Amino acid sequence: MAATDDTSPDDSRPTRPGDGARMPRWLPRAVVVTLALFACFQLGVWAFHQLLGLLVDILIAFFLALAVEPAVDRMAARGMRRGAATGLVFLGITLVFTAFFAMLGSMLAGQIQNIVENFPAYLDAVIGWLNRTFHARLSRVEIQSSLLHSDWLQKYLRNSAGGVLDVSATVLGGLFQLLSVALFSFYFAADGPRLRRALCSVLPPHRQTEVLRAWELAVAKTGGYIYSRALMALVSGIAHYVLFVVLGVPYAPALAIWVGLVSQFIPTIGTYLAGALPMLLAFTVDPWYALWVLAFVVVYQQFENYVLQPRITARTVDIHPAVAFGSVIAGTALLGAVGALVAIPATATLQAFLGAYVKRYELVEGAAAAAGGGSRRPGGPGDVGRPPALVRLFRALRRR
Repeated sequence: MAATDDTSPDDSRPTRPGDGARMPRWLPRAVVVTLALFACFQLGVWAFHQLLGLLVDILIAFFLALAVEPAVDRMAARGMRRGAATGLVFLGITLVFTAFFAMLGSMLAGQIQNIVENFPAYLDAVIGWLNRTFHARLSRVEIQSSLLHSDWLQKYLRNSAGGVLDVSATVLGGLFQLLSVALFSFYFAADGPRLRRALCSVLPPHRQTEVLRAWELAVAKTGGYIYSRALMALVSGIAHYVLFVVLGVPYAPALAIWVGLVSQFIPTIGTYLAGALPMLLAFTVDPWYALWVLAFVVVYQQFENYVLQPRITARTVDIHPAVAFGSVIAGTALLGAVGALVAIPATATLQAFLGAYVKRYELVEGAAAAAGGGSRRPGGPGDVGRPPALVRLFRALRRR
């Protein structure tokens, strides 16, 4: 009986390298999909960088609309149309800032004119001091002639003439950006309820509640931040106006408005920027007056930080000073000056929103003593275990 051969004719053929390896059918499709996703990612990154300026403008407009929405809501509740109420609020803001910059511009123009008119006297005084101190023989006529015929001055004038076009383009770009922010913020404030309905209509019911809650918190915190800062700017302006009038510093009203607005609406360094200009003008009256202004700015800043600000912002933007400082630094690192302006209201909104979901407990006596609060009754004024009234209201609405 012949032995059976289990090998097939195909198996008996010698195999060549790579003859049995066949490309999977899914590999070309996977390569195409990967390349398409990478191309979409690169396109998205390019579009994001191209639209970054527009996104920043929309962010500024959104927070500005949140700030003016409480005032618009009050006017709309009294029967005024929402568009007209929004226009009236923006008209008031425009008039206030126009008056402020007009006063500041007249002040700067007057000071520049005085400096130009008195420049020869200043130059003679400096030359006289140099001649007396270093036994030199300098002359104002020779110095002026050497300056007018110097190569660096002519080069500077040529560069300045060439840079006029760049400055004009920058100014026009800034005006266009300002108009864009104003237009977006007007629509956000005027169509706030419609915008919320359109956003909630694409979300499930439980998500709609969360979005409305976050929106209301953002309106409350942003509006409270702006109004508390405006009140502190008013108090600061009045206090510094009294000082400038007593010292006889010129342009006291404009300087008081400058100090009030800059010190309150520019975080962290606003106080020092606000105090530099009145110190300079006070120095022109009497050098000792500049020291008086500096001392008053420092003392008032401490009074504002430890007495005035906690009382005013306790019911509007109740966040720890360290958290506020850290949020300003983080916002500046992310978005520059815009991030510094919106950092505090955004942090306060996030803190209040998260507070509605964080369960709090009453402190035991040991923990309360370690925290420095001692033993307190539940619900007392120092009870850290009791959530704020707004958070308790949100929790009650969520349980329902």
